[in-house]
Amino acid sequence: MHLPTLRQLQFLCALADEKSFSRAAEVCNVTQPTLSSAIKEVEAILGVQLVEREARGASLTRAGEAAVERARAILSSAADLVAAAHQAGTPLTGHFHLGAIPTLAPYLLPRTLSALRAGHPELKLYLREDQTDRLIEGLRNRTLDAALIALPWEASGIETEILGDDEFLFIGPKDHELSKAKTLQPDDLNGEEVLLLEDGHCLREHAVSVCSLTANGTGSDVGATSLATLVQMVAGGLGVSLLPRIAAEAGVTAGTDVAIRQFNTPVIGRQIGIAWRAGSPREDEARLIGQCVRKTLSDRVSA
Repeated sequence: MHLPTLRQLQFLCALADEKSFSRAAEVCNVTQPTLSSAIKEVEAILGVQLVEREARGASLTRAGEAAVERARAILSSAADLVAAAHQAGTPLTGHFHLGAIPTLAPYLLPRTLSALRAGHPELKLYLREDQTDRLIEGLRNRTLDAALIALPWEASGIETEILGDDEFLFIGPKDHELSKAKTLQPDDLNGEEVLLLEDGHCLREHAVSVCSLTANGTGSDVGATSLATLVQMVAGGLGVSLLPRIAAEAGVTAGTDVAIRQFNTPVIGRQIGIAWRAGSPREDEARLIGQCVRKTLSDRVSA
């Protein structure tokens, strides 16, 4: 039985993505006639038309869509094979694609990356900062090998490992009554204008859950895009907020006129964890990176 080659399947997937023979050829670094000929060969092997050739591009037939879906799975499995072979030989060498949520990346990654470079000089780390939903999708479609996220977070087909806790601190203008109160509990925020990150950031949900806040008490009409913006909003007197200790210790409030306080009973707002696709051949490497992050967190606490 004559089978399509992996290269031919790559051409087919590129054509599906680009919807143009010329752009697909450019992406694959081949000439357009070479790519066109390869697509025709795949159609001949499968005995069905996969592509509608149009004046201004190309589109997939129904059979083509089914073939591309299978082709992507085959190419992904082939990539897993290569990754598993590399990992079995010398782990944390070559390319590794790591994601991280925005409320962790700037405060945790610099020290972690320094340690990884020192311990694994042959590792080529590619980083992607994004919200949790999109990082999870990246794990599922194999564009990411692992991701640093906040837990708890349930996602089908995704495995996680807890690396450490992150405490939530109170942050408010220095002249705010809660900034000067003798005692401070999460319930004290009820009735206050509590500023949070915009929808889509998991930190928002964690903060709402910790303090049992309602939509009416979260400054829901105002959402910050980052922790740095959130701090500036608090400094401007728009309200109070919760700030992860990891961000506070990294200096996100430097140069601002705000008060930071620990609650009388420390509030563990979230757990920092690493996630990977279930069955990934790079699970062991994800765990190794997790160990490095865990040490970074431990060193931070003991410093």
